[in-house]
Amino acid sequence: MATLDRPDIADMLDYRESSAPALLRHTWIQTQRLLLRWVRDPVTLLETLIVPCLLLLMLDIVVGSQIQKFSGTSALYGSAPMVTLVGALSGTVASGVMLGREREAGILSRFWVLPVHRASGLAARILAEGCRIFAGTVVIILFGMALGFRFRQGPLQTFAFLWIPVLFGLAFATMVTAIAVFTAKSTLVEAVALLSSLLMFFSTGFVPIGAYPTWIQPVVRNQPMSVAVDTMRALANGGPVASPLVQTLAWLVGLIIVFAVPAAWGYRRASRR
Repeated sequence: MATLDRPDIADMLDYRESSAPALLRHTWIQTQRLLLRWVRDPVTLLETLIVPCLLLLMLDIVVGSQIQKFSGTSALYGSAPMVTLVGALSGTVASGVMLGREREAGILSRFWVLPVHRASGLAARILAEGCRIFAGTVVIILFGMALGFRFRQGPLQTFAFLWIPVLFGLAFATMVTAIAVFTAKSTLVEAVALLSSLLMFFSTGFVPIGAYPTWIQPVVRNQPMSVAVDTMRALANGGPVASPLVQTLAWLVGLIIVFAVPAAWGYRRASRR
């Protein structure tokens, strides 16, 4: 008598929704979904690539020569890193708005009832954000190199330079996700746009620290975008790296610690509605 084929135990474990192989597979599938949606979304492309490149060009034309006369070095070594960080932060707004739309449309709750790993949705968003920010950073830096930006410290420093905006963007994406799952889209856009503007205009990437009034210089020097810009400037053009890098990591780790649990809890809450 012929016997029925039985699935192997390992195969059953691979397809069980709570298993590690299922987490990897489902995370990759949802990451592809998010990246495809962002590529097809003109707002995301505008916020991630076009606006930062235009901002970098504008800064180079309007204040580049004055900053070079004031500091003795090209303004691109401050403005190019700053614009990559602004692009990473601005892109999180578009992805946060898209998350809010998916919450309101019930897409998150539909995924919740499907046989997919519970952690794959949030993990996919983190991975997709990292891919988006890295790609945007490469495009902005290539545009900056066309304007005169150069890496002068070697391949290892260049590699580290490219990953600073990714870490910066992921930390702020954690905050944006926590906001997006609890608030309206308009509140998210207004809050992050205001924060991005304040960080940009009061950073050492916009103008040298000596151009600011003495009373506000400590705030400008130690805010998260300034220390990240100082780290990237040192990695590209030379200078002390250790102190600004430690400050940058402290800011980013602090943001993740504060907002990671609310983001995960809020995402779970929004998915179960």
